[in-house]
Amino acid sequence: MNAADEAAAVAAARAGDESAFAALVERYRRELRVHCYRMLGSLDESEDLMQETFLRAWKRLDAFQGRSTFRAWLYRIATNACLDALDSRARRVLPHQVMAPSTPEVALPPRNDIAWLQPFPDRLWEPVAPSEAEPDAEVVARETIELAFLAAIQHLPPRQRAVLILRDVLGWPAKQTAEVLDGSLASANSALQRARATLKQHLPERRLDWAPSAEPTERERAVLRRYMDAVERGDLETVAELLAEDVRATMPPFPMWYLGRDAVVGSLAASWDPAEPGYVGRFRMVPIRANRQPAVGAYLQAPGDQIYRAFAIGVVRIERGRIVELTAFHDPGLFAAFALPTELPPAHR
Repeated sequence: MNAADEAAAVAAARAGDESAFAALVERYRRELRVHCYRMLGSLDESEDLMQETFLRAWKRLDAFQGRSTFRAWLYRIATNACLDALDSRARRVLPHQVMAPSTPEVALPPRNDIAWLQPFPDRLWEPVAPSEAEPDAEVVARETIELAFLAAIQHLPPRQRAVLILRDVLGWPAKQTAEVLDGSLASANSALQRARATLKQHLPERRLDWAPSAEPTERERAVLRRYMDAVERGDLETVAELLAEDVRATMPPFPMWYLGRDAVVGSLAASWDPAEPGYVGRFRMVPIRANRQPAVGAYLQAPGDQIYRAFAIGVVRIERGRIVELTAFHDPGLFAAFALPTELPPAHR
């Protein structure tokens, strides 16, 4: 849809044509969902806020005067809807952000009183298309929804988070960012400086210059295949070989987390040993993509069960041929968003 077609569609929508409005907003559905996800750190809430954005846009369509693009106008509505939502919500976190590392001997029950960060399915993601005005192709290449980045920006106050996403992720000009937030240019620039300073304190090492999102390399895919195979066979020795020495493993909504290869392997040892009372059963792993990272849908066949049942969505970060971070989201309710069944038969591969 070119500019003339969009202008005609806007005019038709303002005249009450709901189908014209639906066609307009459908163009931006995926990128607005990702924008809301970055702001909130929640897959579930991003869907709700995207729908809220479209509802507000429909009700306020007469207010669109064409001084900006329709896309920019929708981003303004979405950003402010997210800011309204964040006024009454706790920031979303991962376990390593709320407590010290655990030891394998300590097991804690799930914490449902904490707002946990959620993963985002790549099948619902697409990069923002470059345009003549916003943003340019070089900035688009920096877009990321990696978990470590999402976890880091949740530390920012809502308005600083919005400024950082609009400026540094989407590449919007300072003036336009200030207009979205109904603030001055000076206040937007000041918020961006403070946000960048805070972000540096919370990003992992080697991530201060954030790398572009990209498809996994063949080496990374090979590491993931070996990891999946080792988990299915209960092969702790191979899993240990694939882990970096300083690997970090988290398992929301379980608050405990493990730092270092020995701690991670130790936490798995008893639950993978059929001779131990804590044995959980056999695993089946399905490769997926989440947050532009390698990921798996993990299924568990508990002792005495005939079915592999949805267990966790695991997101993996791989560097230099080793797994440096494992984040397993123990929420079977997430499987539908990844187009995964909640059960697999024993013979499934």
